[in-house]
Amino acid sequence: MKKEILDAFNAQIKAEMESAYLYLAMAAYFDAESLDGFSAWMKAQAIEEMGHAMRFYQHIIDRDGTVEFEPLGIKKARWDSALEVFTDTLEHERYVTSRIDDLVQLTQEHRDRAGRHFLEWFVEEQIEEEATASKVLTDIKRVGDSGHGLLMIDRELGQRQIALPTAGEES
Repeated sequence: MKKEILDAFNAQIKAEMESAYLYLAMAAYFDAESLDGFSAWMKAQAIEEMGHAMRFYQHIIDRDGTVEFEPLGIKKARWDSALEVFTDTLEHERYVTSRIDDLVQLTQEHRDRAGRHFLEWFVEEQIEEEATASKVLTDIKRVGDSGHGLLMIDRELGQRQIALPTAGEES
């Protein structure tokens, strides 16, 4: 694995863990607002992001690379509404998509077919991530200030199951 790609993949581990940290902060906001369904959805999202980090971790290990860890941080941990949270969620997923696109470009430039193949799953995953966040955001905008509407969305989001991946399992 070329150093530039190894460094970029290690940076992506950090970015995925920061995503998990961000989604956990969003879950805490929803817990404080007694919106258990929104909270459960965000907790599931956090677990999914940790799974993404582990995919990069394992790819680096499988290619005899060294995993490097850096301190985590997030830019925001307070919100005033579900609308603000999901506006930030969609913006964040678009940011992650841009990072994945940059990694794809990097692997192409370095003719790293294994890395490029590995990233295909993430390209597809980001399409799903953005579409889901966009749908929830649209639903929140549609109900506006209706508490009943927000509770309906909360109930719907609470149906998402949190699946803890096992070793070797696709997340």
